[in-house]
Parts: sequence; C-alpha cells; structure tokens
Amino acid sequence: MATAIRLRRMGAKKNPFYRVVVCDSASRRDGRPIEEIGYYDPTKNPHDVKVDEIKAMKWLQEGAQPSDTVKSLFKKVGIMEKFHQSKK
Repeated sequence: MATAIRLRRMGAKKNPFYRVVVCDSASRRDGRPIEEIGYYDPTKNPHDVKVDEIKAMKWLQEGAQPSDTVKSLFKKVGIMEKFHQSKK
C-alpha cells in the first residue's frame, strides 16, 4: 500500500482549515486517514502550521510521499532538512 502525506480540507465555506494527514494514495481527498499528524490554517496572518515532527519523520522514513503543498510546509517548518540529514 502506497501512502501519501497530504492536506484534508475542513472548515466552513470561504474559511478553509486543513489537517495534515497520512492516507492511502488511492483514497479520496477527504477520505478516512491512517493518521493525523498536524494542521495548517492559511486564514491567519502569519499562517499557522503545527506538525508533529516525530510522526512526520516516521512516515517519511517508511516511504510516505508528501504532496507538493505539504512538502513546502515541511520545508518551512524544517522537517525536510532533518529528513535529508538523517538519510546521509
């Protein structure tokens, strides 16, 4: 089973709120996740990003592929840098 780390949209109309989730790559966007590892709120200034680094690193090491948006969020938080250093 291929896993993906992506955003799950929540919140009201014109007021989005996203959860960072790990799910099967074939499942739909708002389908049942395997695990929730954080959240992202783009409506606040500055954007509010909270990710559990331990869980994110565990899933990245197990081969989960982050979406482009999640990858950019992980870069801002510093998780991608730690992940690449741990691979060396």
